[in-house]
Order: sequence, then structure tokens, then C-alpha cells
Amino acid sequence: MPHGPAEVGVGPWEGPWPAGDHYDPQLLAEGDRRNVVDRYRYWSLEAIVADLDTRRHDFHVAIENWQHDFNIGTIVRSANAFLAREVHIVGNRRWNRRGAMVTDRYQHVRHHATVADLHAHLATLEDGPVPLLGIDNLPGSLHLETMEVPRRVCFLFGQEGPGLSEAAREACDGTFSIAQFGSTRSINASAAAAIAMHAWIRTHADLTGDSGPPAWRG
Repeated sequence: MPHGPAEVGVGPWEGPWPAGDHYDPQLLAEGDRRNVVDRYRYWSLEAIVADLDTRRHDFHVAIENWQHDFNIGTIVRSANAFLAREVHIVGNRRWNRRGAMVTDRYQHVRHHATVADLHAHLATLEDGPVPLLGIDNLPGSLHLETMEVPRRVCFLFGQEGPGLSEAAREACDGTFSIAQFGSTRSINASAAAAIAMHAWIRTHADLTGDSGPPAWRG
């Protein structure tokens, strides 16, 4: 490796093993080479998901999947980084997981056949309905830079190129756009998703760590 260590993670646990059901005996014995933060070293997958579930954020992310867009995996990875409540795949059940870098294992991913099904699901959640906001540079879209991002919201992203489908535009409770200043009509779908999720983080996330573990900053 020209830069950094040859291997990520840590080797086998040295000394007496720690007590706790959240530890994975195989990882303690063989080492933990996963791309996880230090807090979760040697934890089992199930224990990590359970801990994340205690502090997930109040936003959802939904992606239309009609063309097996490679951006879907990258969006799932960003959803994990920003700790989305759930990720919703709309359309084809099978999706390109390559860009997710196995982060989908830590994220709740739900499938919906149509955007109407997604909208109906969000309207009947136990904690109350969640508005569906699409991201596309459509006439009449609110400006992400100046709008008040709702605490409880589902961001819906279309496919790379065509953007939101006509059915998605009709199902959305509103749309918003991201300011652009260059010659290209639109930005990459996964980049747009990351910008939208981070806008939610800037508005609503606890960056102090008072209500749980602090944000991971390396």
C-alpha cells in the first residue's frame, strides 16, 4: 500500500477477553477488519444494529430503482453515515449493492413496488405521518438552501439522468432543488442525496453528544 497501513481494523484481542454479549467471539479470536468506527470494534453485527436503533435520526431516504442505478449503493452508504431511520427502495426489488460497501447490513432497507405504496406507508407510521419530499430541479421547487428542513421527513431521489418519475412527482408532498451555478443541468444523484441528508444534520442533529455518542470525526 503506497499510503497508510496494509490492513484496516485490528487483529485478535490480546489478553483476557472482555465480558459482554455484544462482543463477537470469532472477531475477538481472529481480529476485526471491518470498516467500522472504534466504538464497534469486535461487536457482533446484531449488536451494532441494535445500538444504532437506539439513536437513529428522524429522516428517511427513498430511491427509485427502475434502471439498477449504481448510485443507489452510494446513497445507502451515505444514509448509514448520517444514520437515517430507514432506506426505501421503490421499484425493482433487486438493486446494485456495490457502492454500499456492506453498509446496507447496518441499515434497515424496505422495498415498495410503487411510490404510491411508499407514500401510503409513510402516512401510517406509528409515530405519525412523514411527509415525502422529492429532490429535483423542477419549476416551483423550494430551495434547499433557504427552506426549513422538517425534522420528520422522507427524501425521495430519482434515477441518474431522468430524475424523479412522473408518478413520483405526483406522489410527493413537495419538491426541493439544490442551487447550481455551472453549465450542467443536474448533479450526480448520490451527491444530491448526501447534500440533502447533511442539510438535515446541520438543522436537527445533536453534534454535542449530550443525547448519546458524539459524532464520529476521526
